[in-house]
Amino acid sequence: MSHSATPENYEIVIEPNRGWMRIDWRSLWEYRDLLLLFVRREFVSKYKQTILGPAWFVLNPLLTAAVFAVFFGRVAKIPTDGIPPGLFYLCGLLAWSYFSQVVTTGAATFQAHTGLFSKVYFPRLTVPLSVVISTLCAFALQLITFFGFFLYYKLCVPEASGLRPTWHVILLPLLLVQTAALSLGVTLWMTAATVKYRDLMHLNQFIMQLWMYATPVIYPLSQMPVKLTWLAWINPMCAVEEAFRLSLLGRGTLHPGYVVSSIVVTLLIFYSGVLFYQRIERTIADIA
Repeated sequence: MSHSATPENYEIVIEPNRGWMRIDWRSLWEYRDLLLLFVRREFVSKYKQTILGPAWFVLNPLLTAAVFAVFFGRVAKIPTDGIPPGLFYLCGLLAWSYFSQVVTTGAATFQAHTGLFSKVYFPRLTVPLSVVISTLCAFALQLITFFGFFLYYKLCVPEASGLRPTWHVILLPLLLVQTAALSLGVTLWMTAATVKYRDLMHLNQFIMQLWMYATPVIYPLSQMPVKLTWLAWINPMCAVEEAFRLSLLGRGTLHPGYVVSSIVVTLLIFYSGVLFYQRIERTIADIA
């Protein structure tokens, strides 16, 4: 009985990618075991040697929502479309936390794996893709936590009695796919740009903070000033955030034009990110 299922004449041929926009899905599939190893490593290493471990996936958005509720809800008194502030911010942080975690973690892909990239061949896209997939685990935990708080508010807070998921909730998987594609596109842009301009590594957090304030995370889209509505057209996360609230809480202002614009901008960022990333990855060993 043979100890290996690999034929004797089996060989691997490594060829350069002949097109910047060509994604080698076949190689990604053939290296799926490596992708899963990267996913496991990203998930385990993030909170390794911590006391609470994966509980931080839940505690981080809870603490952030509590801070938002105090400063933006009670102090600044920013309206929340009739939604209890705690529930409003928890819902807003679902998509945003996933998006920002992917971008923040994935932006240092080349710097964190320079030695590996220069010595071993594997599809370079597997590293940022593993960040996108591993962060889904954190999103799942946060979604479960949100539903737990949603039930509490429904049963114990009178002003939340009218809140309920709408039929749009069936579109949540599509919204998550769009958020994943957008976060991957931005990650590819950031990680490729930081290869030549290391200053962007220090600006990454600042950029994400500005992006959050330009996105209806701490305020509903209905409260956005008229002169700033152009942000809703060019910022794809605006429609995603409002769609999450509309789906899960039944409250939200979502113009069809915002949805179309969000999808178009997401596709542009994703495909241009792939182009830029695959152009830089060819010379990563020389640049680093």
